Amino acid sequence: MSDPTDAYNVTADELRQFIERFEQLEAEKKDVTEQQKELMAEAKGRGYDTKVMKKVIALRKRKPDEIAEEEAVLEMYKSALGMS
Repeated sequence: MSDPTDAYNVTADELRQFIERFEQLEAEKKDVTEQQKELMAEAKGRGYDTKVMKKVIALRKRKPDEIAEEEAVLEMYKSALGMS
């Protein structure tokens, strides 16, 4: 017959492993975020508009059809407001 505390120890060990892996990923995410900030600071130092760069990066993640539809609606709204 197995000892019930063995199951608890295995569960505790597994839980600890999950938590430690999550903490490691958090640390890696923080490092990546810092690297991204440094990269944008370098780009800004070379004269690039980082706000626009971030918009381009976001657009590259989307499907062309979604972008075209959004741009068409934006143009329609701007026209309705006399902004085009």
